[in-house]
Amino acid sequence: MPKGSIAAPPEAPLDCPLCPRLFDFRTANAKAHPDWFNAPVASFGDMSARFLIVGLAPGLQGANRTGRPFTGDYAGDLLYSTLDKFGFSTGKFQARPDDGLKLKDVIISNAVKCVPPENKPTGAEIVTCRQFLISRMEQLPNVKVMLALGRIAHDSTVRALGGKPTAHVFGHARRHVLQGPNARRAARQLSLQPVQYEHGPADRGDVPHRVQERPERSRRLRADRLPVSFRVTAPRIAGIAQW
Repeated sequence: MPKGSIAAPPEAPLDCPLCPRLFDFRTANAKAHPDWFNAPVASFGDMSARFLIVGLAPGLQGANRTGRPFTGDYAGDLLYSTLDKFGFSTGKFQARPDDGLKLKDVIISNAVKCVPPENKPTGAEIVTCRQFLISRMEQLPNVKVMLALGRIAHDSTVRALGGKPTAHVFGHARRHVLQGPNARRAARQLSLQPVQYEHGPADRGDVPHRVQERPERSRRLRADRLPVSFRVTAPRIAGIAQW
């Protein structure tokens, strides 16, 4: 962050106007669905966590509707069940923000805080929202490992840590150790396991990609195969759980 500049808050304000296109989209959704959250979605989890998960953006019918990351869509069903399996949560996930679920040693955030049309933020929107990601990271002093879900999350996380995506290339199951001006410790390890799947007719939310375990073994999967396919992320999360 430039010298003398004022740090952004760790979360975007609920009425954030910084990205006109996203503001207009939220406003239109608020009129169409007044009972939805329809605002920038704050991070969720343990503020003393050592493990940070960074997704792309709120899903239209998921976090944008409920107000909690990865809650209310299929991506959340998969992610939270995996976190529960490896001891990163207590309580029962019931896909609503008042279900009593609590995360342990992990916090979930997004590279872009507002739902973008067609789940596709522009480059300018990603850059504008990065200030909140940087501030959130700065207030997580214990984080040692970050899991980036998808290219946009990966690249924005790398840049937030002062790195360059060209030097830390996105790829399935890759790991990068970064040292940069925005990293508060000597090194922060980015543990990258992009989870990809096909969109179905309905909005699938925060992780719009297809599963890949190894490039030579990758295959396109139907939505009804996802619960099994998502298990390729389990070894990485299991490894983190055993630190």
